[in-house]
Order: sequence, then structure tokens, then C-alpha cells
Amino acid sequence: MVQSYLRHGPTQAFGLICSSTSNSLYDGKLAYVPALEDVLVWDMKKGKWYADSIPSFALSMWHETGHRSEVTCICRSPQENTFAVGYADGSVRLWNSAFISVIATFNGHQKSVTALAFDAQGARLASGSQDTDIIVWDVVAEAGLYRLRGHRNQITAIRFLSEPELPSTSTGLRSHILLTTSKDTFMKLWDTSTQHCVQTIVAHRSEVSCLDIDPEKHFIFTGSNEGEVKAWRMDHESLSQGLVENEAGEVAKMIHPVTSLPLSSRHRVSQILFHPLQPFLAVQSHDRSIEVFRVRTEEEIRKKQARRKKRAKEKGKSNKKGKDIDDVVEDAVDDDQEINVIDLFTPYLVVRASAKVRSFDFGSKEVTSKPGVQLFVALSSNALEVYNIPPPTKSKEETPEATRMFSVDLPGHRTDVRTLCLSADDQILASASNGSLKLWNLKTTACIRTIDCGYAICSTFLPGDRHIAVGTKSGEILIYDLASSALTETVKAHSSTVWSLHVRPDEQVLASGSADKEVKFWEFERNVSSNDESMAINHTRTLKMSDEVLFVRYSPNGKLLAVALLDSTVKIFYQDTLKFFLSLYGHKLPVLAMDISDDSKLIVTCSADKNVKIWGLDFGDCHKSIFAHEESVMQVLFERKSHYFWTVGKDKMLKYWDGDKFENIQKLDGHHSEIWALAVSNHAKFVVTGSHDKSIRIWEKLDEPLFLEEERERELEQIYEDGIANGLNRPDISINNNEADAQPSGEAAAVTKQTSETLMAGERMMEALDLADAERTAFQEYEGQVAQAGSLEAAGMQPPPRNPILAAYDLEPEAYVLRVVEKISSAALHDALLVLPFDKVILLMRYLDLWAQKGWNISLVSRILFFLLKIHHHQIVANRVMRTALIPLRVHLRKSLRHEKDAIGYNLVALQHLRRRTEAERTAQFYEEEDFDEEKVRAKIAEGKKRKRVSIKV
Repeated sequence: MVQSYLRHGPTQAFGLICSSTSNSLYDGKLAYVPALEDVLVWDMKKGKWYADSIPSFALSMWHETGHRSEVTCICRSPQENTFAVGYADGSVRLWNSAFISVIATFNGHQKSVTALAFDAQGARLASGSQDTDIIVWDVVAEAGLYRLRGHRNQITAIRFLSEPELPSTSTGLRSHILLTTSKDTFMKLWDTSTQHCVQTIVAHRSEVSCLDIDPEKHFIFTGSNEGEVKAWRMDHESLSQGLVENEAGEVAKMIHPVTSLPLSSRHRVSQILFHPLQPFLAVQSHDRSIEVFRVRTEEEIRKKQARRKKRAKEKGKSNKKGKDIDDVVEDAVDDDQEINVIDLFTPYLVVRASAKVRSFDFGSKEVTSKPGVQLFVALSSNALEVYNIPPPTKSKEETPEATRMFSVDLPGHRTDVRTLCLSADDQILASASNGSLKLWNLKTTACIRTIDCGYAICSTFLPGDRHIAVGTKSGEILIYDLASSALTETVKAHSSTVWSLHVRPDEQVLASGSADKEVKFWEFERNVSSNDESMAINHTRTLKMSDEVLFVRYSPNGKLLAVALLDSTVKIFYQDTLKFFLSLYGHKLPVLAMDISDDSKLIVTCSADKNVKIWGLDFGDCHKSIFAHEESVMQVLFERKSHYFWTVGKDKMLKYWDGDKFENIQKLDGHHSEIWALAVSNHAKFVVTGSHDKSIRIWEKLDEPLFLEEERERELEQIYEDGIANGLNRPDISINNNEADAQPSGEAAAVTKQTSETLMAGERMMEALDLADAERTAFQEYEGQVAQAGSLEAAGMQPPPRNPILAAYDLEPEAYVLRVVEKISSAALHDALLVLPFDKVILLMRYLDLWAQKGWNISLVSRILFFLLKIHHHQIVANRVMRTALIPLRVHLRKSLRHEKDAIGYNLVALQHLRRRTEAERTAQFYEEEDFDEEKVRAKIAEGKKRKRVSIKV
């Protein structure tokens, strides 16, 4: 009988407000922030997750099941409720914020996505990555258009350049110029119509870190790692003409350097951002501060120069020397004639945040009645803030200062989660970090208490679950009352760090182990009053050790006390007399944690040497030593009433083990940094982990059975599939296996990336082709035999049995193949077609002919056909057999496309007719309701036309 276990799976992740892996967006009310592999939407005014009238708590999170890569970039589309999110695995997902669902997934980059940008219509998306490539995606067709190569380091920013002088009704191609910056110090201009670089500029002496364009589309601002901000002027005439030589025979440049913007600090410029509506420019060049510049117009500069000229004349009149008057007036005239770009940007104020700033954004929709501009700041300390920038005033005496309006910081820790503990009924979780102790309701994952504390190292609930004891780095034990959220007692317990606390099973004594080489025992003293019950601890005994104490643990039967020391040994004592019983030695590095099973027969220890050892408590013999993690093993805990135990390590993994068979049952990955803390349910229903990434995750026991053999097979299959995909995605592997194309040449290339999804889609397509071809061959043979046989023999011949799959779906072979192809996502279709060998391509061509002949999904047929002709052009041209297949395909496809074109044209004309009719009916209804006569109606129409003409001219 094969033993089965119950599988565990991730169910909740909380304690994270925002992570520092990506930029954040803000629209004046809602903040869209990264949270490791998810995107959270916060209502900044209410300070809670936003679900838009949906009561479900989980719908506030953009989460895709099974996806573990971190969010690295977020970009808003001009299309309503559409966002592009880039991830560390190189994928880009389009999210619909209204329905909280993925619209499309794009796979093309080999490394994490670092920059995203939509064009003015939101129809195209450009993505840049650490792999130095830029990919332009067609959002409507959900496919990659082309890949641009030219940069030699990570892409830092991307923008589509649109020409401001083009009216919105222009039919010309807009946003055909792409502007990119990279860590290779270059800024490049790309013409998307020719897919080539038209200008390369050495922007800075060091890495170009950020980029933004002013709302009028006249200037480009770039920032570097040296703390320098440069301004560049766009020549829109050259941009519209393209590469054209001037009279001197030189190619006209499209971007020209102008000046540098002086900053108050010379640190790395992390972000530059213009307000979309108000005249403000914000620059982050320091960890904690953001400089805000006021953008003045030329008219304001002229007025300022006129005032200066007036004051100069008045000053000159008071001076008796005429020569001085002439000099002053000449200076004023010079000022009046020349306006520098640097004069347009004047320092306004500095916003100083409470912690290191990761990113910021202006609120595009001002929803508050308070005058000014909102500046949203995402901090690296797991917090969000919104500051109000006051409007400019004429008074020179009042210095403008930014005020903090909203902040979100309570639902998460500022620093690493160092310790976790659960109440006896598994209802409340306590987590502690450097500076705060938080209590969480595990049913709702809401933070119900936040209490200030020191640098917490360990914690435990005290008997009754009304108090919590916290051991700190300074050697104190802090006792907190949960009902009042107050610190009731501070005990200077040790002279150095308190590494461990544990309550004796009879709930009478608390043991503490410290780096001062002592284990101290404290008895509980309960003071019951009429209003409340308080608890205090009194020191009773001290056990001095030979080295620093790292961990203490009582056995569940209350007879033994285990003490882990810095010398890599574990000493076992009788807890009543404190007499020495056993010494467990075998670890090469100190034991960081340990636990004893409920039957007090096994003790498991974990160490910084990456090993877990299982010992017997009867004789101290080592049952098994297991290489458990790739890094130090930080915590180990037994599951209640069993010999199964859990371990966590610095390798970001949570692992489940069988202590009797010494088998690894399950590996769970979800955290993105070292796991410091672990807590196991008292009823063996779930596990809680806390990490350096500031998140707390719950892993619940499911009803799904788990078999070790199947689990190992699944792990091997995953490794095999990843290996195949990675091998196919190597840059030296050509699509067509042609050595001439093996080296990437040219600036433009195709967008391809094989994943396990595309490989499986290609295999499904091949299986469908084989199945349909076998079915068609069998029926063709049957029909041939019927034709050759006589009428009596033919009547007695039975047709071959249909394939069970085709019979179940009640489909013809060609319809079944089309069904399989249609189920492949649009973004993965091209990569799936690359998996097909050439003989399957020839077979697929026959089915394309059948689909075109019957008029089935002509757009899909055309897309597949043109892609196959492009990829396999050399082989198709060299193969004479293909001519007989392609000629009828061309005839049938042209006929079907002509029919589709006629249908689209007819529908378009009908829709235009319906629009004109609706507008006419609405106009007539309006004038009837207003009771206008014919003359007034004509006058109103003429007035409306006049207004329309004036608005277009402006």
C-alpha cells in the first residue's frame, strides 16, 4: 500500500502594502502598486484595498494563479481600465482593472521587463528589458510585431513620440517614432515604420536612468546616475520628414541638446515626471526627497523681465551717472530679447518623505476640494503617502511647503518579519519586526492591533492568549496586554540579545535563552482585579551555559529541556533538576532552531550548515541527517500529533518532511526573499511564514491527496520542460536551423520565445493533425473500395469506425483541427507554429485550403498561412509538390477574403447610416422639446457650426 499525504497550497498573502521592485501609479483616488507577484489597488483616502463595490476581499488584488514572478513595471493605457504589467520572467500581461482579469499575455523577453509605454491610441505597446531588446506589441491582435536590437545594456525608459500639430482627425500615421534610453549611456530614436534606428545620442557620461517628455511635446528631460538632468529639444519638422539631408549634405538631427537643469543634490536621478495638466515638474535625485519645479510660460518670463526692467530704470534714475543708466537699460533689453529654457523651470519646493522613496506619481484626477496638486509616493519601507503641493502665491514671504494628506502604513511592517506566533485557537496571529508588533485576524487577514516595540527577535503567546511576550535585541522581555494594546511590563532579562522564548507545557514557567550564555526561568504571576487581569513574570532560576544560547525548547511531556548553543551542539537537561542528560553533536555550524515531537520521542534540529538532523530523545542517536535547503535553515517545527515537520530557509523555500521515512513530501515556493519566521497551526490545518520581503503567507492543508512518486515525476517533468524551452530560446539557436541566420543580425528581428505553454500547444496541434489525417485516410480508402466494388458488395461493406474523440465532439476531421487551433491563444500562436516540423506544415496547408474553401475563420487562416510562408519560404519554394497545394489555396483564399471585404464594407456603410439617422433623430427631438420655430432652428444650427469652426481652429 502506497502511503499518501495531504497536499498544502498557498491561500493568503498579506502584510504587504507595496514592494520596491516596480514603479507605482496614482490617479488621484486609487493607487496601483506592486506587491511582489501581484498588483494591489489601494483607496488612498480610505486607506484600504479597493474592490469597486465588490465585497470580496481577494478581488482587490490582481493575481494570476500559479504565476510567481515579481512585478517589475506598471503602465496605464490610454484605453480605459487597461494596464500593462511587466514581470521578472520577461512576460507582459494586459489587465482589465474593472473585471480584474488578464486580457492577454505576451512572452518575448528573456529577462525582466524594465520599461513599458503605450502609443497615443493604446493600440501598440513597447516593452524594454534587461536583455537589451525592445519589443513592439500589437494590443488589438495580441501579437508581437517586431524586436528592436541596438542597445548594449538594460533599457531604462521608452516613449512614443507623437506630433502635437497633427489634429485628432488626421489619417496620417501617428506615434511612429520611438524614443528609448538605456544604461549604455545612449538615447536612441527608432522609426517604427522602417524598424530602424534613425538617431543615436550619447546622452550622459554614465547610465541614463530615467526620461520624460513635457506635455507640449517640445522638450525631453533625461536623468543619469551622476545626478545630472539634461534638457533636449525635439525638432518636429525633422521628425515628420524622417532621414533627409540638408543643404550641407548632412542628415538633419531630430533631437538637439539644450541645457542642464541644476539640482540641489548630486545623487542618482531615479525618476523625472511632468504633471499632465498643471505646470509642475518633479525630480527625485535623493533617497528621501523629491524636488518640485514650477514650469513657467514665456509670457510669465516676459512679465518678470518687464518688472526687472522697470526696477532697473527706477534704480537708474536715482543714480546720477548717465553711463550707469545706459548700462542698466542695455542689460534689461538683453534680458528682454533672450529667454533660456532654464528660466522656464524654477525650483518651487522639496517634498521630504518619511523613508526612502521608490517611485512617485502625480494624481491625474484631483478629487479633493483642497487646492493644490497631489503627489503620491511609494516608499521602500512598505508604506504609501500622498502629499499636497500648494498652488503658487504672489506673496514672497510665505515659503510653500508640501503637507501630507493621506498615508497607508498600518497593514504592514516597515522592516523584516522576524517572528511569528499563533494563539491556542488559531484565530490570532502575532508578527513582530524591528519597531512594531502586529496582531492579525486569520479569518479576514486584517490587522487588528499595531503596537510599538523594540527590535523583536522572538515572541510567544502567554497562557490565556491575553498577553504576548516579546524578546528583543537589547535583552529585554516585553509583556503586552492585547485587550488594551499596552505594554504592561518591561523586564531587563538579559545583558544581550534574547534569542528564544518558550512556555513550559504546564503553562507555569517561561524559559528564555540569550547570547549572554544564560537560560533563565520565569514564573507567571497573575494579578486579577475587578477591571482587568494583568500578568507579570518573576525570575526563579538561571542555568549558565558554556556558550551563547541560540534556542530553548521544552519537551511536550514536560520532562526535558533542550538548549542549542553557539558551539553547534544541543544540550538536553532534565527540566526539574536541570541535570545534564544528553549532548547532541554533529552539526558543523550552530543550530538555529529545533523542535520536539508531541510524543517526546524525536527532536529535529536545523542549522546554518543547511542540514536538518533527526535525533532520538531516548539515547541521543542521530536517526538521519538530511541536506534540506540550499541556504541556512532558519526554522523547524513539528506538525501537531505527528512526526511530519516543516522547515524554512534563506533559499526562499518552505518544505514539508516525513520524520519517520526521512522523505521530502512537498516543496512550496512563494516568497521572494529569505524566510525568517515559521508558525504551525495547533490543529495541523495550516502553516504561516514570514519573510524578508515583508509578506506573511498562509499555506493551508487541502483535501487533495499527494503521492511521493507522482510528486517526484512532476518535478522532473517541470525541469525537463524548462530545459527544453530554455534551450530553444538560446540566442545562438536559429528558428530555421540555418547557420547563416544563427547570429542575430540587423536591428529588427522576429518576436519569438518558447515556453511550456507554446510547446504543449504545438504538440496538441500535431496530435490533432495526425488524428484527423488518419480519419480522412481511412474514409478515403473506404470510399475507394466502395467505388471499385459492385453494387451488392458495396451495400454489404461497413464504414470504418469513427475516432472516439471525433465521435464525442460530433465533428468532421477538418473541423476538429480548427477547434484545436482556435483554442491556442493569439499571443502564443506563432511560437506554437514554430514547433511543427515541415511535414506537419505541409499537412496543415491542406487543412488551410479546406477552411478557406468553406469560409471558416478567414482571419485566422490568413494569419497562419502568411506566417508559415514567411518562416518556411526557402523550403516551400524548393518543393515542387507545394505548388499543387498552394494554387487552389490562393484561389479559395482570395474568394473568401473578397467576400469578407464586401461584408465588412456593407456593415460599415450600414453603421454610418445608423449613426447619421440617430444623430438626426436626436437633433429633431431636441428642437421639438425646446419648441423652436424653423428660423430659430436654422440660427441655432448656424451658430453651432460657427462655434465648431472656431474650436477646431484653436
